[in-house]
Amino acid sequence: MEDIKSKLSIEDVISRYMELKRAGRNWRGLSPFNSEKTPSFMVSPEKQIWHDFSSGKGGNMFSFVMEMEGVDFKGALELLARQAGIDLSQYQQSGSGLKANQKQRLSQALELSSKFYQVHFKRNKAAQDYIIKSRKFNKQTLLNWRIGYSPSTGNSLIKFLLNKGFTLTELKQAGLSVQRYKETSDMFRGRIMIPLMDPFGAVIGFTARTLTDEPDVPKYINTPQTLLYDKSRHVFGLHLAKEAIRKGGYAVVVEGNFDVIASHQAGIKQVVATAGTAMTTNHFKVISRLTSDVRLAFDQDQAGLAAAERTIPIASQADINLSIITVSEAKDPDELIQKNPQLWQRAIDRSQYALDWLIERYEQQLDLSSGQGKRQFSDVLLKVVRGLDDSVEQDHYIIRIADIIKVSPDALRQKLAQTNQLERSVPLRQRVVPAQPNKLELEAIKTQNHFMALMLMQPGLRMYLKPVTEEMLSDPEAKKFLAVVQADPQFVFDASHTPATSSGEYGNIMLLLYEELYEGLELLELRNEAAQLQARLLQQYVKTKKTELVAAMRQSGETADLMNRAKQLDELLKTVRIN
Repeated sequence: MEDIKSKLSIEDVISRYMELKRAGRNWRGLSPFNSEKTPSFMVSPEKQIWHDFSSGKGGNMFSFVMEMEGVDFKGALELLARQAGIDLSQYQQSGSGLKANQKQRLSQALELSSKFYQVHFKRNKAAQDYIIKSRKFNKQTLLNWRIGYSPSTGNSLIKFLLNKGFTLTELKQAGLSVQRYKETSDMFRGRIMIPLMDPFGAVIGFTARTLTDEPDVPKYINTPQTLLYDKSRHVFGLHLAKEAIRKGGYAVVVEGNFDVIASHQAGIKQVVATAGTAMTTNHFKVISRLTSDVRLAFDQDQAGLAAAERTIPIASQADINLSIITVSEAKDPDELIQKNPQLWQRAIDRSQYALDWLIERYEQQLDLSSGQGKRQFSDVLLKVVRGLDDSVEQDHYIIRIADIIKVSPDALRQKLAQTNQLERSVPLRQRVVPAQPNKLELEAIKTQNHFMALMLMQPGLRMYLKPVTEEMLSDPEAKKFLAVVQADPQFVFDASHTPATSSGEYGNIMLLLYEELYEGLELLELRNEAAQLQARLLQQYVKTKKTELVAAMRQSGETADLMNRAKQLDELLKTVRIN
């Protein structure tokens, strides 16, 4: 980490994602997390930290890349190491270092193969006619997605890569060659080549499509499982869709790679695909780093219905809020986009909560006038209803299903109760706005941060800490620092003397915040600000606790203790006003 920090400045890393302007010793820009007109995003080169005043988020260059790229720490580390020109394998044990070198070699071979296919695409008129005339992809789309063509000669790519110093073993490991009749030949021949790329845009494999639709020839073939490509984890198009997903708050998953490309060309860019219709927990895990709102657009046939049914419990396990897009005016999104891109956007906007969608589809598929149809209908849907964690929602669907098949809700409840507990699925949740703080929560975070910045940097203001408890703060690091300053009233934060229980990064963020907001103010002004922040902090705390008490009163017949706690909260506010 320190080697990366020594070679990359935080302002250079962040400026790859947003525009920054000099503001004294620091840099300032518009928040990438909220729409705003006045810049509230600050970067401190001196402290190597950033802080977004509008959302309360902050950290170092690694945490920023994790936020923007939707990756974990390891992913951010690999991306920044690549930018810094650092080989991480030198820090790994010998076994893992060899594997890292092997991955690097395979990555280089795949990158060269992609360029090789692009060159041959320019030379092949049939390939160009298919992509440009039939698929109607423009030049910029070809460049963005690096579309190519594999010659049909049989070993052109192998010869090319052998001349570049790669071995036959490496080509097989990269999924670029195959053994045919005791001879090694190109894996892909005479096909349109669509690179499969990781979230950072590095080529990890290919999808290859025939130029003709011959009945005995597979239309699509993919790179087999390799060290770099894992079908169960790869999300096609994520490298170009992640920014739109993060900003839009949802992701659309379609069946075909060409559906993704067509959607992006039409300007609807929060669209990705998986290999076929088989979505896995790993796919959802990757997407969930950017959003919990996922909308599926599978084909409207029996296979699509079955795929959606399989996907619902998987999405539930990944805590994904799943909805289904119905493409009724075309056979797939690509065809709908060719008609009118607005029809595609309208279909996305009208996505339907997965369970409601499933009920309607099985109503159309089954004969609900027969006993067998009613049994099949209830069997399928109760598997999903069984996993709903909200009893009111569960009862709603029991009543709805009972009404559809004209049976007693009690009969369904009895059937539900008899279901084997081992078959219980993880709760399916209604689609909600992705987990983002609401305005009240954001305001509370800002109040806490501003208050703690003053308390950390100004020991003379710590009389305002007297009524404050750890329970009133949401940030674990803020709680740790609160304990430190309450135990040592003369403590002043110094990055070189960070308390062992706390992180210096939080202290640095508070220092940046203090310098930006309060440095240079008179002590009287600081006291006034501290008093207002203290009052606001306590008011927000009391409001939150009272809301919890009201909810508890509704569920409990014992209200005396709850009323006493409410009075204690009121007394807390009276004490503050007197001070």
